[in-house]
Amino acid sequence: MTDLLAHLLPQRPVITDGGWGTQLQALGLPIGEMPDSWNLERADAVLEVAQRYVDAGSRIILTNTFRANRIAMSGHRLEEEVENLNRAGVRISREAAGDHVKVFASMGPSGKMLMAGEISADELRVAFEEQAGALAAAGADAIVVETMSDLEEASIAVRAAKLTGLPVVGSLVFDSGRDRDRTMMGATPEQVAAALEEAGADVIGANCGLGMEGFVPIARRLLAATRRPIWVKPNAGLPEMELGNVVYRTTPTEFASFAPTLVALGVSFIGGCCGTTPEFIRELIREVGR
Repeated sequence: MTDLLAHLLPQRPVITDGGWGTQLQALGLPIGEMPDSWNLERADAVLEVAQRYVDAGSRIILTNTFRANRIAMSGHRLEEEVENLNRAGVRISREAAGDHVKVFASMGPSGKMLMAGEISADELRVAFEEQAGALAAAGADAIVVETMSDLEEASIAVRAAKLTGLPVVGSLVFDSGRDRDRTMMGATPEQVAAALEEAGADVIGANCGLGMEGFVPIARRLLAATRRPIWVKPNAGLPEMELGNVVYRTTPTEFASFAPTLVALGVSFIGGCCGTTPEFIRELIREVGR
């Protein structure tokens, strides 16, 4: 176990942050625009989101670097800004975090499919090593490989992040199959736990895809499959379309009501993903405080 995890885990559960994309959209980010570009163009807005989560009580906040790998950036002609975007993302979150909140830098998928031959494993490795190196050099406390649907891509990203020497979280999306207990590529929680352990992940988890209630059985199976700490960041329920906009119906109180069950199971890190806000984090803290 790393020194950082040894420091955090005795105070389990560790409450992380909530959604970033929906918060940036509320501050004016146009739908379809790359959120990561705002690290250079609208650093004030990115800082505002990070500060809101710090003020809400998050003990870990992420960075606005989810799509800041060379492959994803190339679709927006931003590939030459990879290092600057990642360094700026860490710097902004670090400014909000101060001395008492940890910064776990976000690394998301490439947007290309290995299985379809759109990208090679070596191309992914190079891109993720570049991003992870920039995040580490900027002073991140750890790296979160998150919202992955392809277990092979996730494993490549985890291995790349481990080269930095920082603690690494590996987190996949479970939203497919009859019981919504598989990744898009069909991997089970047990297969994910085994592969991410082999890749070197220090923490294993799930995020996005489902609402809080759907994470209870996923967390139970992950906990049974590994001795690594477990990380969960559910959505604010399943998204719905209303007048052309994506809306989430789950309230902060409903969301947080599942937290005691997750804590009782043994989940170490709890936060939120799409649709969650600082109020969700406040309610989580109130619920686990009871």
